[in-house]
Amino acid sequence: MTSAVPVAVREGEEPQKPLTMFGPDFPFPYDDYLAHPAGLGSVPEAEYGAEVAVIGGGLSGIVTAYELMRMGLKPVVYEADQIGGRLRSVGFEGHPGVVAEMGAMRFPPSSTGFFHYVDALGLSTTRFPNPLDPATPSTVIDLKGVTHYARTLDELPDVYREVADAWHDTLVAQARSDEMQAAMRRRDVPAIKAIWDELVERLDNQTFYGFLCDSPAFASFRRREIFGQVGFGTGGWDTDFPNSILEILRVVYTGADDDHRSIVGGCQQVPELLWSASPSGMPHWPEGTSLASLHRDGRPRPAVTHLRRTAPNNITVTDASGEIRTYPAAVFTAQSWMLLSRIECDETLFPSDHWTAIERTHYMGSSKLFLLVDRPFWLDKDPVTGRDTMSMTLTDRMTRGTYLLDNGPDRPGVICLSYTWSDDSLKWVPLSTEERLEVMLKSLSQIYPGVDIRRHVIATPVTVSWETEPDFMGAFKANLPGHYRYQERLYTHFVQDALPEVYRGLFLAGDDISWTAGWAEGAVQTAINAVWGVMHHFGGSTDPANPGPGDRFDELAPLRFPDE
Repeated sequence: MTSAVPVAVREGEEPQKPLTMFGPDFPFPYDDYLAHPAGLGSVPEAEYGAEVAVIGGGLSGIVTAYELMRMGLKPVVYEADQIGGRLRSVGFEGHPGVVAEMGAMRFPPSSTGFFHYVDALGLSTTRFPNPLDPATPSTVIDLKGVTHYARTLDELPDVYREVADAWHDTLVAQARSDEMQAAMRRRDVPAIKAIWDELVERLDNQTFYGFLCDSPAFASFRRREIFGQVGFGTGGWDTDFPNSILEILRVVYTGADDDHRSIVGGCQQVPELLWSASPSGMPHWPEGTSLASLHRDGRPRPAVTHLRRTAPNNITVTDASGEIRTYPAAVFTAQSWMLLSRIECDETLFPSDHWTAIERTHYMGSSKLFLLVDRPFWLDKDPVTGRDTMSMTLTDRMTRGTYLLDNGPDRPGVICLSYTWSDDSLKWVPLSTEERLEVMLKSLSQIYPGVDIRRHVIATPVTVSWETEPDFMGAFKANLPGHYRYQERLYTHFVQDALPEVYRGLFLAGDDISWTAGWAEGAVQTAINAVWGVMHHFGGSTDPANPGPGDRFDELAPLRFPDE
């Protein structure tokens, strides 16, 4: 297990700095860049008010638009559905203030770029009740019909400690995790790049499961099976087993799987509040200007249906209302597969190798179902055992992960009855909400035979399968072995000076463009990259005291493999 909090040090030693999502592929200090009083840069006054299309109103699109507005440009946001994307907080009718997080719901403190905006908006957070987390009253692990109740790892049978130790030993021995995390805490760029570049060259063709099999600590199939079904930190890892081990190392190196926080009132507030926020001191725009005020009726433009290049080097956008508008620059932040299926595109939008990278993007599915219940009844004590009536539950049954979200003793509680990924998620796709609920309740009744969950339900359940959402087609990107080349092309696309001019002016952003897909931090970081790219495209620059990601690109650029 990793940790995103400073560890204790002996007297006379310097305390360790916190672990952040600083690298490893592109170790640029996004948090410092965002917090610097000089700002992110500026464009020439002649460009003030120039319109820039921002396609996609999720977190990445709204951060992009917000920062472009702060530079004096005029972002025009297109959104097919609602602001927020996969930061989707759904309420229950008749119960204001209680939400179900259908997409993102837990955020590691190492997401310092994301928390820059959370803190600036004055939002509160609370610790998320992951398995065996200090915020979780109790955890039940149910495998092969055998159930264990625990509050800490030490209360589980010895095999679970053995599996946890095996994972730690494997990371240290095969992936130099201790060295990498120490370098990331120091923000030691040469050390990070030396370690990571060697690992990328050695492990790009390796699956997560193959990585485990190569470890003497996981020679036992039983250990690999337990680790896949239960894991540590956020739960089981087996749905990731076919993916590139590099994807997993990015998560554990950066502490993304630990110490999670949830946003009180729902994470969708972050993009929604940025949409309505009125930053002070903006060039060109009067006080009180917001993204909402720059848009007709305070709403984004509807879904994009066509994208094409027009002379001399513009991006022309057609939306679902039939309106056609032309821009000198655009940022595409929606899931990149939309460019293949939902939007009619010119081939000249990108070079052919970038189209290949977009086509090869591999998305994971994800399903959830939430219940609103009258109170956190799971905290009631069983009169015979003295244990909680229900616990955060990890199981090999259909539900896989069940999370209990306590809003206080006098308020309704929320149960994420099932949280599944990939193949496990596909099992739910043909089922209606009620059918899903019945299967889930049946699974949990085998673990908690005396508990009547249904009698506590006070609102209609809500569910989602992201792979069937037409404007998403998946939950997040997860590269397969050999996909590093594709991700490198997409991530570095914001630096366009080396591209032929015909391919410039359209920038990619979003968590699937990032190295850390599935985490809000990746959406923020790629948004900031795109902002730098647009600024540079308009002839702007950063303050010398606060160089941006493009200014330091040659120094920090990810390893580039030859195409042969």
